[in-house]
Amino acid sequence: MNFFLETIKVLLLSIWYNVEAFIYFFVPKKKKNIAGEVVLITGAGSGIGRLMAQEFAAYSTVLVLWDINQEGMKETARLAKSNGASRVHYYICDCSDKNEVYRVADQVKREVGDVSILVNNAGIVTGKKFMDAPDSLIEKTMDVNIMAHFWTYKAFLPAMIANNHGHLVSIASSAGLIGVNGLADYCASKFAAVGFAESVGLELLATGKDGVKTTIVCPYFINTGMFDGCQTKWPKLLPILNPDYVAKKIIHAVLTDQVYLLLPRSMYLIAGLKNVLNMKQAIVLGQYLGAFNLMDTFRGRSRKQE
Repeated sequence: MNFFLETIKVLLLSIWYNVEAFIYFFVPKKKKNIAGEVVLITGAGSGIGRLMAQEFAAYSTVLVLWDINQEGMKETARLAKSNGASRVHYYICDCSDKNEVYRVADQVKREVGDVSILVNNAGIVTGKKFMDAPDSLIEKTMDVNIMAHFWTYKAFLPAMIANNHGHLVSIASSAGLIGVNGLADYCASKFAAVGFAESVGLELLATGKDGVKTTIVCPYFINTGMFDGCQTKWPKLLPILNPDYVAKKIIHAVLTDQVYLLLPRSMYLIAGLKNVLNMKQAIVLGQYLGAFNLMDTFRGRSRKQE
């Protein structure tokens, strides 16, 4: 290896990729064709999971829905079929249970075929201060929000690797990039989700499996009921996100092989500032943005909504 030549190569490629990014800012990327792809979505019984199913359905995909809410999945399946899905299958699956994930995954492979687009969307939040959160809820948060990703990857990634074709979508959170007061366990699970997806994505690239793409989604609070009661300090800068808008942006990111999707766009700047500011400045910024008080009025999703 020659240090000088390697350095020149990195600089030239960096310039080219910046030019490329500038061009794509004005010229839309070509969308890939996903007709006939088998798309599995966890947490598909409501919220963003349901909306993503409807969006994917419009591209004539085969949908596989997982959730613990059978009635919710039935409704999602009905909406997806009416929106153009070629086939819809749904399964009761508790993603916090590794053995159940593997069992239902085997059933999917037998009855539907290999999954080519995996969307890890299922998530829960306790909404309690760390010392007030029961151990059982902390464990459940980690099992659903991150450990389930391990087991679904183990179940479905081998076929993607064998075919060098597929897409791994992680619905993480802006709380997986920046710590939030009152969300310690949730932030831990989402930081883990981001790191896990990044690392596996690099493993795939390092082994030449560049046909298996990764998309990591980090949205601010979405108006699905999960964070009911939470208020944003500056709605113009950090709005509570419209679920339909988020679902459409996620599908667009998948179709264009976008690796990172942060919503709203101001999150790109905020996440970048966090990494360059010293701690005192970062705390001041956090106070300004309301990160210290976001959870003060948290109520969460009611049983009726669930």
